[in-house]
Amino acid sequence: MYLTMFLSSVSFSICMSSIWPYLKLLDSSASTDLLGWVVASYSIGQLIASPFFGMMANRMRKSREPLVISLIINILANILYAYLEDIKTHRVVFLIAARALIGFGAGNVAVVRSYLSGATKLKERTSAMANLSAFQAIGFIVGPGIQTAMVPIGYPGPVHMSGLRINLYTAPAFLSALVGILNLLLLFLVFKEHRVLDEEYSHSIQDPGREEIPDYKPDKIAVASSNIIFFVVLFIFAVFETIGTPLTMDMYAWTRAHATLYNGIILAVGGVVAILVFIVIKILSKWVNERLLLIGGLICCFLGFFVYLPWGNDYPSSQMANIGPEHQLPKNGSWFTVIPSDKTIPPHYNQSTTAAPGNSSGSGSEATGCPDAYQWCSYTPIVTLSQFLCGTALICIGYPTGNVMSYALFSKILGPKPQGTMMGILTASGSLARTVGPIFVSLIYHAFGPRVTFVSMCGMTLITVIFVGFVYKRLVPFKFEKGLEPPDQR
Repeated sequence: MYLTMFLSSVSFSICMSSIWPYLKLLDSSASTDLLGWVVASYSIGQLIASPFFGMMANRMRKSREPLVISLIINILANILYAYLEDIKTHRVVFLIAARALIGFGAGNVAVVRSYLSGATKLKERTSAMANLSAFQAIGFIVGPGIQTAMVPIGYPGPVHMSGLRINLYTAPAFLSALVGILNLLLLFLVFKEHRVLDEEYSHSIQDPGREEIPDYKPDKIAVASSNIIFFVVLFIFAVFETIGTPLTMDMYAWTRAHATLYNGIILAVGGVVAILVFIVIKILSKWVNERLLLIGGLICCFLGFFVYLPWGNDYPSSQMANIGPEHQLPKNGSWFTVIPSDKTIPPHYNQSTTAAPGNSSGSGSEATGCPDAYQWCSYTPIVTLSQFLCGTALICIGYPTGNVMSYALFSKILGPKPQGTMMGILTASGSLARTVGPIFVSLIYHAFGPRVTFVSMCGMTLITVIFVGFVYKRLVPFKFEKGLEPPDQR
């Protein structure tokens, strides 16, 4: 199960830093609004699949069959992703479909977490969930790492013919398909299912010789609150993973190749930080209340977005899409942008917005810098690289903490019954967040820039911390009421 979670996260993260440049390759007119839908399509697929696979696991009382079906879908979807360049029309539609199907296959996360809940005792639960999340984080490290390692393949790559294209965008998808096939083989050859009944609940079962659990209903407010909290935690992650590439390209004038490389490295290092956090959580959870750890994780995320806020007097380089060679003049060995008469010059332009070589779209070169279509480029200060790295570090500490604590608390709130359906619903709430999050951040970022984007995230995170305080006393493990205990124990 740990391997399945690892491979699922690899299939998601392996293409994250290159989705934006790949989208621009398939459709040069694509905007960040469209990027939001492409990123969100993965979560839409997972949103639909998670309850489906969870219910299937509950009804069949088996985990292998839902996992096999999900992996086959994932393999085929990755192959479709790799062959998008050979599709002549509606490439973006097929890109969204491929990512949605990859997300549908990733709906097996609900099955994995449900199985883990049934295969561990209550006192082992937090540690086991931390281990599972650690493997997920390792997948997030390996994914961008693989993408970064494949950047030297370049584009169009060593193989560029009709029917087979291997380049820095398609190679990760082919590798994901191969890894999925490996996972299938391991499920058939190695995996064996088992379930344990925790001593915490066994005394409440009328016949200890049978593994039948009395009918009960967990605290509905605690269940609903857990879903809301988990939605926010995944919303934070969705905004974080979506904003990285376009933000760095706009702020630092990185090319598509550089953005893919550098963001891949940043995400990989962030994954290493997350693994260290999981190790610390396993130790701290033995002495510190899990609800306090959850609040601490949310506060770290708040601080991360607060650090992201742009300030100062330095502004991003301006990308003038319609400037050609005739609008450029050499000065002191460098090229400085000369703004055409139809452009408005912002007051700070001459001091801080120069165009690096290749910033214009003339002569077939790649345009870099903050697009002139974004009005906020002229008045929003740059998010410095040190700000970006510090904020990312804080989020890489806060997000995994909130993620593990949300799952662990939810599992304990549900009690000893099979949790496939409920875990599917929790996973679906996270998928909904990862559907809405990319769309939200793309629209807000496009219209208002990073300042409004990060202020809104600070507000949402702060409200969630206050909400956790209100429901604090209800986020506790399930316990049988006296009416469900055997007569001799009443």
